[in-house]
Amino acid sequence: MRKQPKHRIDPVLLEVIKNGLDTIADEIALIIMRTAYSAIVRDAMDYSTAICDAQGRTVAQGLTTPLHLGSFFDAMQNLIRSHGKGLKPGDVFIFNDPYLAAGQHLPDIYVVKPIFIDARLEGWSTTVAHHNDVGGIVPGSNSVGATEIYQEGLRLPVLKLIEGKGAENQIILDIIAANVRVPDKVLGDLRAQLAACRAGEAGFVALFRRYGAPTMRRYFEALHDYAERLARTTFAEIPDGTYRFVTHIDGFGETPEPIRFEVAVTFRGDEVEIDLEGTSKQVKAGINAPLPFTKAACYAALRSILGTDVPNCQGFTRPITVRAPLGSIVNPIEPGACGARGITGFRVMDCMFGALAQAIPDRVPADSNGGASIPSFGIRHEGKPMVFVETIMGNWGAAPTHDGQDGVAHMGANQSNVPIEMIEAEYPLRVERYGLVADSGGPGRHRGGLGIERSFRLLADEATLTLRSDKRRFPPFGCQGGKSGAPCMTIINPGAEHRTLPVLVTDPVTLKRGDVFHHRLAGGGGYGDPLTRDPAQVLQDLLLDKITIGHARAAYGVVIIAGTPPRLDPAATHALRAGSAKA
Repeated sequence: MRKQPKHRIDPVLLEVIKNGLDTIADEIALIIMRTAYSAIVRDAMDYSTAICDAQGRTVAQGLTTPLHLGSFFDAMQNLIRSHGKGLKPGDVFIFNDPYLAAGQHLPDIYVVKPIFIDARLEGWSTTVAHHNDVGGIVPGSNSVGATEIYQEGLRLPVLKLIEGKGAENQIILDIIAANVRVPDKVLGDLRAQLAACRAGEAGFVALFRRYGAPTMRRYFEALHDYAERLARTTFAEIPDGTYRFVTHIDGFGETPEPIRFEVAVTFRGDEVEIDLEGTSKQVKAGINAPLPFTKAACYAALRSILGTDVPNCQGFTRPITVRAPLGSIVNPIEPGACGARGITGFRVMDCMFGALAQAIPDRVPADSNGGASIPSFGIRHEGKPMVFVETIMGNWGAAPTHDGQDGVAHMGANQSNVPIEMIEAEYPLRVERYGLVADSGGPGRHRGGLGIERSFRLLADEATLTLRSDKRRFPPFGCQGGKSGAPCMTIINPGAEHRTLPVLVTDPVTLKRGDVFHHRLAGGGGYGDPLTRDPAQVLQDLLLDKITIGHARAAYGVVIIAGTPPRLDPAATHALRAGSAKA
């Protein structure tokens, strides 16, 4: 009779524990959403949560922002190295700095709680949230124009916000309050993170008590191993080889110069190596992405091609190696500014998808709108400072089997547009236009998702505006013969006296009462030859106001006769497409 392993892993129990951990991580996320003070956290959901094992390895992630979550490991390893020997039950840590604490950028503040059971460290309850403001030279602390991190706001190394069974460190809270423009929002969001960490601790302890510490430790290792096996199985199915792609950020300021991103993705057996050699050097602007964030972007792209049953834990990253040249925009040297580094993470993901589309063309969509656009308004209204930060989302490029989705977040940021009612109830802003832009989706056999437009009118006397956006000079690319989506555009006061803003605003724009800020996101890229799109689908798009009659003819070679209702002209369509194919 074959001898059984001493510690056999029960697959049913493994699944039960995995789902139990996922539930805890999601509960933490829900607590933050329900108790946060600021719109950027509460409504846009620009935050993330995770449960880690004692070694700081993620074993469960809340359903929030992938570009945050892949960065947790580096931050946790730094915390354990610097403070691991003096840990006590009740400790709570706070930090944000990319260079001093392996953070991402200064607005993303981590609040992390070690979890002890019977006086032994068994795990960590972790949160990171994008705060409305952390000081610096512009309201919202997303300055593209910053040239050094010292200009970007309050830098927090790893600090103990709470030590042992003591009270909150009021000195730290006072320093934070004195350095930010909206302390009520920032301190309120920090307390939401604290509450969430405590709830995560309670759920984690309950799970340990139910199954016992030895079992839980063993199954943590099993989760990492299981995720690794599934990842390796997927990577082994992809043809060996090196797949390269180049894309760009348009550049910053009034005279932008393109910023290059180059990736070589090598599949070799069941492992993958990502090399970003050839990417532009770091820049004197706030868009440099610290290495943990760059790695997170690479992980998120690869995670998207894995099955949904792969546990969201650190184990799946074991077969992945990421190389990013030191001193580049994807691995800057201190004091490189990185307040608006999100755009760089999005572009790394887009570059990854361009390479993966060559390796597995039947599984990778065309390019999306390029991630959230972030306008930040600094307003003084009725003697009170206000900061409103918005994440304007979004669409996806067309997929091999269907049209791109409209009104969804970028794959790297599971976030949301702030509801109009919440904006107008709290800020002297009026949203005058919000909707999908016709003709903006990239033409293809499957059409790219439509861009979104959003217009704000200022109702206060004055405000400052900064903006992080992209994809104007280099609009979202199509795949397999699909065409690019429409470019993004930003206009102040649309009309005869309008002013067009650059995609990345380095010098804050002054708005006066009544001024209108109008932003239009890029449309997603198309997939496949537009001349092969079913004319009935083109007509349906017209009936839904997603395209115009002229666009149907120019982009798809489909002739539609105006009327009530409009109708196809099959003969004219056939002739037009035949002529276009010959040309």
